[in-house]
Formats: sequence, C-alpha cells, structure tokens
Amino acid sequence: MSDSAAGGGRPRIFLVEDHTVFRAGVRAELGDAVEVIGEADEVAAAIELINERLPDVVLLDVHLPGGGGQAVLRGVLPHHPEVQFLALSVSDAPEDVIAVIRAGARGYITKTISGGELLQAVYRVAAGDAVFSPRLAGFVLDAFSQMTMTGTLSTGLDPELDQLSPREREVLRFIARGYTYKEVARDLTIATKTVESHVSSVLRKLQLSTRHELTRWATDRRLV
Repeated sequence: MSDSAAGGGRPRIFLVEDHTVFRAGVRAELGDAVEVIGEADEVAAAIELINERLPDVVLLDVHLPGGGGQAVLRGVLPHHPEVQFLALSVSDAPEDVIAVIRAGARGYITKTISGGELLQAVYRVAAGDAVFSPRLAGFVLDAFSQMTMTGTLSTGLDPELDQLSPREREVLRFIARGYTYKEVARDLTIATKTVESHVSSVLRKLQLSTRHELTRWATDRRLV
C-alpha cells in the first residue's frame, strides 16, 4: 500500500478490463475519489504497467485475452506482493472466484455492483481488507473450510467440476465459448496438442462424447 492510501489519501487505482465502454463507466463511477494511474485491456500490457506504476489497488477483469486475470496475478504478485487486486467480473461461477482468490486476489465482486459499493470495496481492499459480493462470500468460506479438512481446494458445489484440474477448467471454458484448439493454445500459451489432450481428459472425466455436449454441460453450470 502506498503512503497516500495508508494515510487516508486517495487510493491509486489501475484498471484491467478489455471492454472499453465498461472501463470508462468504472472510471466515471469512481470519479475523483480515487486516482486512476493506468489502464490495460490485455494480460501482457497489464503486467508490464502494473509492475512499473505500482498502484494500491488493481481492478481486475477475470476473463481477459492472453491468459485471464490469473495470469496478471502471477505476473505481478511474486515481484510486488504489496499490490492489492480486486476482481471485478460478470461471472459469479464458483470456479472463477476460487481460482483468482487462490492466485492472490483480495476480493471478488460482480459487475452488478453499484458505484457506491464499488468505491467502498476499493477503499477496503486498499486498506488491506478482503471484500466479496455477499452471495460469493459463503461458498468462498465453504471452499477454504473444505481445504483445511482435505488439503485440496474445492468449489464445494459441483463434484464433477472439482475433479478437473485448474488448467482443464480453463480449457473447458474456452472450448465451451466456441474457441478453436489453436485459439485456446494461443491464449493460454500452450501447444495445440496439449489443448487436445486436456479436452480429451475433460470429456473422459465428465463422461461426455462431443464438444457440443461439453458446451451444453458448461452452459447449464453458467461457466460460459
């Protein structure tokens, strides 16, 4: 945390969001109550600029081109653990929330949040608090409670989903959204053959036969 935030001044904020209109809306909602010191719309630029400018709080979209919000967390926190991340997403899917919290985010709120609630969340995260939208807090606590008993972190809500590895879940979401194997490989920086292997593993574990069935399965669970 910077001296300004620690001393009660305006938090220095960095926005990571690939939708320009939504990004502008967030800036307008936050207004002069914070100092926005930068923006990025994809992973590589976000990592570079955040490491350079060291904001107090990063408002982080979970689903980004080039590896997602988790990739940004992995690219910043090992070097600058003092930077606080607040995930802001349209998704309230348990595996999205758990994944970014495991990666180091201090909170997770959905994009239905009001401007006042968003500002309050930013200030709380800048002060070192953890912040979650009310509906999300329950299953985050459940998941971490289960981790203390089993040694592994589960969503606690879907046994079928829990049997997939984090990478398999990432691939599953891309495939369910209609991405080709080559597009998934590009965005996750892995080989196309690796993507094919992950998809085969997912289909086997979920006892599905086709990509169409996989998409329907993911859609039914609001993973897309």
